[in-house]
Amino acid sequence: MKTRSALELSDLKAIAAAAEAEALKNHWAVSIAIVDDGGHLLWLQRLDGAPPISAHIAPAKANTAAVGRRESKVYEDMINGGRVSFLSAPDLKGLLEGGVPIMKDGNCIGAVGVSGVKSTEDAQIARAGIAAIGL
Repeated sequence: MKTRSALELSDLKAIAAAAEAEALKNHWAVSIAIVDDGGHLLWLQRLDGAPPISAHIAPAKANTAAVGRRESKVYEDMINGGRVSFLSAPDLKGLLEGGVPIMKDGNCIGAVGVSGVKSTEDAQIARAGIAAIGL
């Protein structure tokens, strides 16, 4: 039997605070979502001024990164590279950059998804959040 790490409430708060700080520092109005390793929503916050749709896109990006065990940008690049049939993949909805898996000891323990600004900036915010827990 294996023992595995899992996100705790204190981790969620630290990730969310650091992601929010990165967004506010850059004057970016975004939604921030954190999911567990199965893609289940654990945290969602929509900063003042963030578009309403971002509260739907951020969890989708996080879910895709968690269940796919890779950044959601990988799927966006795949589709942009011509593999449009990947759009039919089941249960993957956030096929845009901005979903980043949280990896610990080679295992995915969750993911952060951000939406509201340019996709590279969304990913920057997600990575800043993850860095807050030393990963």
